[in-house]
Amino acid sequence: LASDYGGTILWPMIALSNIAQGSAVLAMIVLQKRNTKAKEISIPACISCYLGVTEPAMFGVNLKHGFPFICGMIGSCAAAVISVASGVMANSIGVGGIPGILSIQPKFMVTFAICMVVAIAVPFVLTYAIGKKKLAKADVYGEDFIDAEANDVIDNTPAMAETLSEVCAPLNGKVIAIDAVSDEVFSKKVLGDGIAIEPENDILVAPCNATVSNVADGSFHACGLTLENGMEILFHIGLDTVEMNGDGFTCFVKEGDKVTKGQKLIKFDKSKIKAAGHPATTMMVVCDNGNAENVEFVSGINAKACETAVIKF
Repeated sequence: LASDYGGTILWPMIALSNIAQGSAVLAMIVLQKRNTKAKEISIPACISCYLGVTEPAMFGVNLKHGFPFICGMIGSCAAAVISVASGVMANSIGVGGIPGILSIQPKFMVTFAICMVVAIAVPFVLTYAIGKKKLAKADVYGEDFIDAEANDVIDNTPAMAETLSEVCAPLNGKVIAIDAVSDEVFSKKVLGDGIAIEPENDILVAPCNATVSNVADGSFHACGLTLENGMEILFHIGLDTVEMNGDGFTCFVKEGDKVTKGQKLIKFDKSKIKAAGHPATTMMVVCDNGNAENVEFVSGINAKACETAVIKF
């Protein structure tokens, strides 16, 4: 084609197909941002795809899940239709992916750039939209979620109604009075009275049977439980950790979930919290007493999750 017609319409389509498959992988990276093992494969695959080598992306990510490959093909097709209809031609076969624009004849470069945008946007949007509905939690969170499913109850407490007179600690660690916390929102009890724990472990668990009333979506540094007696408790991991935007946090529950005593709620990385310049002190605040009367808070002790009572009524 290059010899007979002074250029080829095929190479632009090949370069666009590289970009489209890479964009499908990019959407998977966003969807699986909390799955460390998946990102170890998808990030290099996405980079190589954008540089023209599609095999790692297709066989390592897109064909594995199926729908990203189809979304990439749809985006590639849409971009190719625009390219061919506009008569875009390359001087010769050259480098693929995004650098493929260097092979395009100068008069077609703007049109090819538009085709590149289509090849990026369409697969990304389709893959992200389908992935939000199709991916299982194990795909999104990886081994952390699988581990949580296999070991989601510390003391194997059966899911049955409780007669509450106390609430245990959600973590192992030293219990301190809430007014000793170096944040006035908590120390001045703006949100309510409670206790704080200097955590020795890295998994926040449900201290009793309850319903998840809220989760800090995106940052996953806090969640709330509503107990069977109507008491509402807020758990806040670290100070100012909302600024970490979820880095180092893995949440195993969502709003409305029924949880049992000992079930994992949030896993957090204390080293990342420290590296970000924040204390890992975890607050346990009673925002509403519910039906409980004469609520007492126990501090100045070393607590063990699901065993040591820190709230009594």
